[in-house]
Amino acid sequence: MPLALLALALGAFGIGTTEFVIVGLLPEVAGDLTVSIPAAGMLVTGYALGVVVGAPLMTAAGNRLPRKTMLVVLMGVFIAGNLLCALAGDYAALMGGRLIASLTHGAFFGIGSVVAADLVAPDRKAGAIALMFTGLTLANVLGVPLGTFLGQEFGWRSTFWAVTAFGVVGLLGIIALVPAQPRPPGASLRGELAVFARPQVWLALLTTMLGFGAVFASFTYLAPMMTELAGFSDGAVAWLLVLFGVGLCVGNVLGGKAADRSLMPSLYVILGALALVLAVFALTAHAPLPAAVTLAVFGAVGFATVPPLQARVMQQAEGAPALASAANIAAFNLGNALGAWLGGLAVDRGLGWTAPTWIGAGLATAGLCTALLAGRHDRRRAASKGPAPSPDPSPALSPDPFPAPSPAPSPESSTPVTRRSATIPPSNRS
Repeated sequence: MPLALLALALGAFGIGTTEFVIVGLLPEVAGDLTVSIPAAGMLVTGYALGVVVGAPLMTAAGNRLPRKTMLVVLMGVFIAGNLLCALAGDYAALMGGRLIASLTHGAFFGIGSVVAADLVAPDRKAGAIALMFTGLTLANVLGVPLGTFLGQEFGWRSTFWAVTAFGVVGLLGIIALVPAQPRPPGASLRGELAVFARPQVWLALLTTMLGFGAVFASFTYLAPMMTELAGFSDGAVAWLLVLFGVGLCVGNVLGGKAADRSLMPSLYVILGALALVLAVFALTAHAPLPAAVTLAVFGAVGFATVPPLQARVMQQAEGAPALASAANIAAFNLGNALGAWLGGLAVDRGLGWTAPTWIGAGLATAGLCTALLAGRHDRRRAASKGPAPSPDPSPALSPDPFPAPSPAPSPESSTPVTRRSATIPPSNRS
C-alpha cells in the first residue's frame, strides 16, 4: 500500500469524524442550545448541503493548483471550521462552523479519490479508493464513539476541540506523505465541465444520491431509535456506534473488492441488499439484540455502496474525473441531506422512530432502479457499436473496386490463379 494512501486516510478520518459525530450528540446539543432534536438534526442537513455547494466550487477554484497543494489548503479550511464549532456560543455559530468545514469535504474526497486511483494499477482503482475511505470508516469505529463519549462527559464543545486536533494530524500527514502531483497535461476547467454532458454521469450521480440517502435517513435518527425503541441507555449509544463502524469497515473493504471484480453487478446486489436490510431493521428495532445485530449488518451493507458508487462516476467521467468525482461526493451529501430531512419530517409528523428507516428502504430501492437503468443504457450502447469487424485474412491484397478480368489458367499449373490489376506489388503476385 503506498504511504500516500495512509495520509489520505488520515485526512478522511478527521473529516469523517466531524461529519458523523454530531449524530451521537443531538440530545446534548439540543439541550445546551435550547432547540428541538429535529432542529439539532438540521446540523446534519446543513453540513450535507455545504458539501453539495462546496464540492464543485472548491474543486473548480483549485483547478490550477497541484493536487497536493489543494489538499493542504482544504485541510487548513477544515481545521478553521471545526475551531469555530469548538468556540461556538449559540446555534447559529455552530451551524456556521459546520458549514465552513463542510465546504472542504467534497473537494477533499473528490481530489483524494483521483490521487488514490492514480497511485495504483488500473485493476486496483476501486480498492485504492476504498483504502482512502477506510479513514472514513475508522472515524465511525474510533472517532465518532470517542467524540460521543467526550461530548457526553465533558460537553459537546470538547468533541470539536478533538476534531480540530484530528484535522491537524491529517494535515501533517498529507504534507509529509503525499507526493507532489502537478496538474495533468491539458487539464482545464472546460474539460472537467464537459463530462457533465454525458447522461451516464448524471445517472451515476443520481444513483449515489438515492443510495446513500437511504443510509442517512435511518442513521441520522439512530440514537433516539436505539434508546426509545430498542431500550438501550444513552451511554450505550457510543458502543452501538462502534458496532456500526465495524460494519462500515467490513463493508468498505468488501465493496471495493467487489467493484474491482465486477462493478455494475456488485452495485445492483449491494443496493438491493441495503433496501432489504433497512426494511428488516425497521422490524428488529424494538428489541436490543436483534437491533444491534441488524445495525452491524446495516453498517456493512450501507458503506459497501461507497467504492462502487465512486468508481462508477469516475469511470463515466474518464478523461476529466476530478470535478465529477467531487460532484459525486456532493451527491453523497445531497443524499445525506435528503435522507435526514425526510426522516425528520416523518418524525415531526408523528410517524414514529422507525419511519426514517422505512424511508431509507424506499430510497435504496429507487437507487437500485436508477442503477439498473444505467446498466441498460450501457448494454444498449455496447450493442449499438456492434461486434468488432473480422480481420482480413489477406491484408496485403486490398480490395480493388475495379478488378481486371481474370486471365485463363496457366498451362504450368492445374490450380487456377486469379490475378488482380497491375497495382499489386510484385511480392504479392503468384
